[in-house]
Amino acid sequence: MNKIANKQVICQVLMEKAKTDKDVVVLCSDSRGSASMTPFAENYPEQFVEVGIAEQNLVSISAGLAKCGKKAYAVSPACFLSTRSYEQAKVDVAYSNTNVKLIGISGGISYGALGMSHHSAQDIAAMSAVPNMRVYIPSDKNQTKCLTEALLGDEKPAYIRVGRNAVEDVYEEGNCPFEMDKATVVKEGNDVAIVACGEMVKPSLDAAKLLEKEGISAAVLDMYCVKPFDKETLLRIVSGVKAVITAEEHAPFGGLGSMVSQAVGSECPKKVVNLSLPDAPVITGTSKEVFDHYGLNAEGIAAKARELV
Repeated sequence: MNKIANKQVICQVLMEKAKTDKDVVVLCSDSRGSASMTPFAENYPEQFVEVGIAEQNLVSISAGLAKCGKKAYAVSPACFLSTRSYEQAKVDVAYSNTNVKLIGISGGISYGALGMSHHSAQDIAAMSAVPNMRVYIPSDKNQTKCLTEALLGDEKPAYIRVGRNAVEDVYEEGNCPFEMDKATVVKEGNDVAIVACGEMVKPSLDAAKLLEKEGISAAVLDMYCVKPFDKETLLRIVSGVKAVITAEEHAPFGGLGSMVSQAVGSECPKKVVNLSLPDAPVITGTSKEVFDHYGLNAEGIAAKARELV
């Protein structure tokens, strides 16, 4: 079982780059511990900025450093980064097309028992609505490594959401089929297509394996690049199936399910069912307990696929 969280991988990649690139800077909002950025702060103190509990300042200072030629990584809980500092992310970073990477840690419902104030179930919709803002939700540590390395090579804004805890691998270490801004086809299939992002990719793949034993062929598409949205790959996968399921750790409006429905409805109309968190207060519990309660697990996804097929 993997014990390395995606946020730890981001820290490792940034530390490796910081050895030779003094323009790489990390900023935290009293969150270096929960963000797994303590090693970076200890090894590169002159490239680390602690702003305290001030997420709006975090984003604006990051934008200012970026305008001075720095490669700024603003790291903060996703629930605050995507709401409390939304105006700064919109104006100082996206509208200004500034080289700031916003790293939303402990995304979705991964803060568990802390409840809805610490959940980020609207960030896909909010961040995707802003021009110039790219949105990425990697599914495991291997894809996170590839994505972080790729983002170090460009100068455009981005919002990256990762969970709090380690998750099971979807891809093999050293053999992750990654292409920037291109969705990854994890499994081909011709009965139903399951489109997922983030922590929902692994249960979607497990669901496809359960269905395969029953003679149902399910395709699985990892849409880690929520924006820019890879419509070309999506339409290729869904064109040959009977129905489409989306799975996301997000509210039912404005997220991956809405994007997939819009693309499929306009290009190759067929039934699309969105599996998501409810439009209601989410129960309190661990990620697994919440996912199990709402059917956001292999069994729940497989059950919905059986209904459709």
